[in-house]
Formats: sequence, C-alpha cells, structure tokens
Amino acid sequence: MGPEYVLFRAQYEISRKLGILKKKFPTNFKSRNFISLQNWKGNSVKFFFDSREKINFPKNKYEKLREEYKNFLVGKLKFFNAEYIDISTDYDWITNPKTKYKYDINEHWTKIKDLDSKAGDIKYVWEKSRFSYLYLLIRYDYHFDQDNSKLVFDEILSWIEHNPINMGPNYKCSQEISLRILNWTFALFFYKNSLNLTEKIFNKIINSIYQQIQHVNSNINFSLKTVRNNHAITESLALYLVGLLYPFFPESVAWKKKGKKYFEQEIEYQIYEDGSYLQFSMNYQRVVVQLLTWAIILSKKNEERLAASVYSKAELSLNFLVNQINLDKGQLPNYGANDGALFFRLNNCNYRDYRPQLNSLKYSIDDKVLFNQSEVLEDCNWYGMKEPTVLYLELPKLASFKNGGYYSIRDELSFTFIRCGSYKDRPVQADNLHLDIWVDGKNILRDAGSYLYNSSINDIKFFNGTIGHNSIMLGEYDQMLKGSRFIWYYWTKSIYAEVIEKNDTFEFNGKIKAFSYLNNNIYVERKIIKDKNRNTWKVFDTILNKPNIAMVQIWNPSVEFFDRFEISAKGTNDNTITPMVETGWFSEYYGMKEKVKQIHFKTNSNKIITTIEEIA
Repeated sequence: MGPEYVLFRAQYEISRKLGILKKKFPTNFKSRNFISLQNWKGNSVKFFFDSREKINFPKNKYEKLREEYKNFLVGKLKFFNAEYIDISTDYDWITNPKTKYKYDINEHWTKIKDLDSKAGDIKYVWEKSRFSYLYLLIRYDYHFDQDNSKLVFDEILSWIEHNPINMGPNYKCSQEISLRILNWTFALFFYKNSLNLTEKIFNKIINSIYQQIQHVNSNINFSLKTVRNNHAITESLALYLVGLLYPFFPESVAWKKKGKKYFEQEIEYQIYEDGSYLQFSMNYQRVVVQLLTWAIILSKKNEERLAASVYSKAELSLNFLVNQINLDKGQLPNYGANDGALFFRLNNCNYRDYRPQLNSLKYSIDDKVLFNQSEVLEDCNWYGMKEPTVLYLELPKLASFKNGGYYSIRDELSFTFIRCGSYKDRPVQADNLHLDIWVDGKNILRDAGSYLYNSSINDIKFFNGTIGHNSIMLGEYDQMLKGSRFIWYYWTKSIYAEVIEKNDTFEFNGKIKAFSYLNNNIYVERKIIKDKNRNTWKVFDTILNKPNIAMVQIWNPSVEFFDRFEISAKGTNDNTITPMVETGWFSEYYGMKEKVKQIHFKTNSNKIITTIEEIA
C-alpha cells in the first residue's frame, strides 16, 4: 500500500486510541437558523426536479412496488436490495437484526468497532440508516397518488432523535453519512411543498445535515489516504453537493470547492484508462456510475462544469460495463466484491439489472439512452428526462480491457468473460484467470459471489479465495496469500493476454504469475477455444514450474448447467481425470448463500484440458 498509507494509518490509529481524534468530532451542537423554509423554497438552486408537483412522467401501479411498500408498513425492510428482514415498525436504529446485538448509543463513534464477532456485520445496522428506502416511499407516492410525507419526515426525525451527533455506530462510516445526506436531500425537494414540512421540522433536518457534513469534512482524509475507493468518491461528492445545494451554510463555498477538487481527482485516479475500475468489482463500479450521474446532472442544472476527465472517464466506464452486459436481463458477471449497494433505487428492476443505472449515466452525458424498456427508463424520468434519443446498441464480438485485465467473447449463442490482470491497486479476491460463461441469458459457469464481509474464516476463504472462482489452485493454496480482513499478499501478475478470432473459433490466451509465496517462479497459462457454431469450449490449463503439490481446476456451475451441459477433463498423455463433485456455495445477494455443487479436476501433473459442451 506504500509508505504514505502506512504513516497516515499509524498516526490515525494512535490519535484514535489516545482520544485525540475524538476531540475533532464534538457531541454538542447548538441549533442555528440558517435559512427560513420560505426562503429555501424560493432560492435559485436547481435539483433534478423542483418538487413532486412539477414531475410529469407516466405513472404505473406496479405490483412489486405495492408489495414492497406494504411490507415496509409492517416493519419488513428489504436488506441489500434482496432479503426481507422483520425489524418492526419501531426499530431503534442501532440493533443488528441478524444477531440482535445492540450498540451503545452513548459511546463516541471513534470507540465503536466495525469488526466485532458478537455484533456481527455492522452493515446490517447501517443499511436502514443510509435511508435508501425513502425512494420506495417516494415512488409509491408518485405512482399511487398517495402522500407519505409525514411518514418520511417522522422517519428522519426519529433517526435524528435516536442518533446524537458523533455518537454510536451510525457515525462510524463517513460514506454512510454522505448517503444519508443525499437521500434526505432527495426527499426534501420532493416534499418541498408538503404541509407536513413545517418550519420546525425543516430546521431540525437542515441542522442535522450541517452537523453530519461537518463530520464528513473533518474525516475525509481517512478515505482519501487509506481507503481510496468508492468511499472517497461518495464523500467528496457529498461535500460538493452540500456546498452546491445548501449555499446558506457558512462553509458551503469552501466545501463545494474542496469536494469538487477531490471528486474530480478520485474519478481520474480510480477509473482506469480502459474504463475498468480499481476495486475490480462490477457492483462497486455501478456505485460510481450512480455518483457520476448525480454529479454530472446537478452540476449541469446549476450551470457548473466539472473537469473534462470526469466526462471522459464516465464515457469509458459506461463502455466497459455495457461490454460485459447480458442484454436479455441486464445482468453482469457477479464478479468482485458485492455488498448489495444500490444507493438510489428508482425502479422495480431486479438488483442485478444494471440497465437503469447505465441508462441514467448515458442520459446525463448526452441526453441519450441505451435501453428503452419502461421500467428501465424510470431512473432517467426522475432525473428529469423528457424525450431521449434511443441508440442502437451493437456490442463487439471480442473485447479487451487490458488496464483492468478483462477479456470477453460474444456471439449469437453465448457470452464468455475472462479475468486476466495485474494489480496496482488492492485486490479483494484471489480470482485471476476466472472464467464466466453465459448461455441464453443464464450464467451457467459463475462467480460464487461475496456473501458477507464479516463472517467465519471458512466463508471468507471460500468466497474471497480461488476456490470460489472458475480458476486454478495448487492443492488448497490460493493464488495469493491471505492477510487480515481485505488484505492479500504476493499479488498475482498478468504476463500477457489476448482474444483473437479465427475461421471457426474464438480464442483467449493468457498467462499469469501466481503462488509466489510458494515459489517465486510459478506461472499459470490458460487457453480457451470457443466454437463459433455451437456451445463448446475447450480450456487448456498449464502450470509452469509446478511444485510437488496437486493441480486443482475449480468449476462453479449453476443448477441449469447440469441439465444442458457436460464437462470432462484430461491430463498429460490423454489420461481421463475423474471429476470430483464437492460441496460449494453460491451468494447472488449480499448476506444470502445457498449450498451448491462444485466440480473439481485434480492431477499431480501440470496440465488439464477441459471440454465444456452443450448436450441438450
């Protein structure tokens, strides 16, 4: 991570333990009168819309929306955009609904542990407090001609009452604070003219936003210097947008300037020149897509211009993600860390469907869209779209993104996705040479997912390790050496990679340096040949300078795979390798996992030739 990281982190932890950091985050604030409600309503700041009364796009009484709304009213909240959990209608904001652990609200946030075996995954406490569920209530109001303004403001006031400034778990993460501010802002503009938005309520919310953004401002160097991922982008955007949308705060000019500078800096740094993303995660890149959409549209509406690199990196990011998409359902490979984040959910589409967010970013750039389905377009409608131009989307047969290390083959029958890259930024999973195969919109050979960040050692080893990916292991050894939490040592390195077209086949060739902690001279080669005329793949794996440890080829098939496909393997001298059916796991959504079958091919030689072919 470099000396600057080590030095800053050491100083930060020392100041936290000595109580020095705590002094930067006071727990007592006096309420201030920044602006009257009437003056706020009449100011010149532009949002996506002026108020709910000015929004005018087709309404639809979606049954999915009605069902989710009814569940919410009885205390069932959809966590991580997937699993309903009953948290009751009087949730206290600090209890983990999975473990029932209740955090101490009288403890300063600097004393709260984000990893605690008794508490469980702290993300379960943060989930409701980021207030993304407000979009459910707002969308229900719009489509069903209802008024949830009292409920929305009651929820916000309840949070303010139960979470004194800088106390408890909900101030532990500045990204969560930033999201809360942005989501409250959306609600404030939507319900601007509601009779339930009184002077007193408005003043309480504005004061809380002010206090929370001060926290973000005071702690942003932690994200910029030690985390430097989507957290830093979220927090810098929040600083910029609070400065832009709340110009009456005394520090707004400074926050806007600082946030804009850091946002532009982080977009330039974090999105590679080929459009791939430094977190090596499809979902985290979608997080950045949503943040870019807010930044581009709101700056444009308020007659501001971001750095040219923001627009160019947005285009590159869009191109990268679109090239990995399954056009039927809008899904991408379940590749990389996936914590269920979808900050601004403004549609009924499945969480795995990326089309609404990709459409929105495209619309923000040039008023055009890529997908024309009504449910997919709803995000754009909320962002102010009138009559967009729908582009004809034709994806290339072969695609290479060498900075990030992604390669793909697309034909009328299938989509083949391969990872083969080096790391200059921190990897999360030991998954080099992973192979994803999609047929008829179904992910027949897939990534096992992420499950939970704070889980058992066995879960973390499976989902983050090589065994959770369609790649190569040496015995039970991962391609890299696992450190604590998100850390890996001895990062794998791509030596070369390419995708080429021949007369009757497509071909991938790649080579990586791996297992360096076992021997510094081990290389893995993978060749994939895809038949153009049928769903048949041949995979040639070779380990060079292999130590005296068995070579293991891992496959994570879907249930549909066993109905339609056969897989077989041979080693050196054309010897058949008997498949071993093992117990594996699959996590499509964060916090949820199911037991599945894995296929392993194991040999003491250094070569495995595998055939995957459709039989039905």
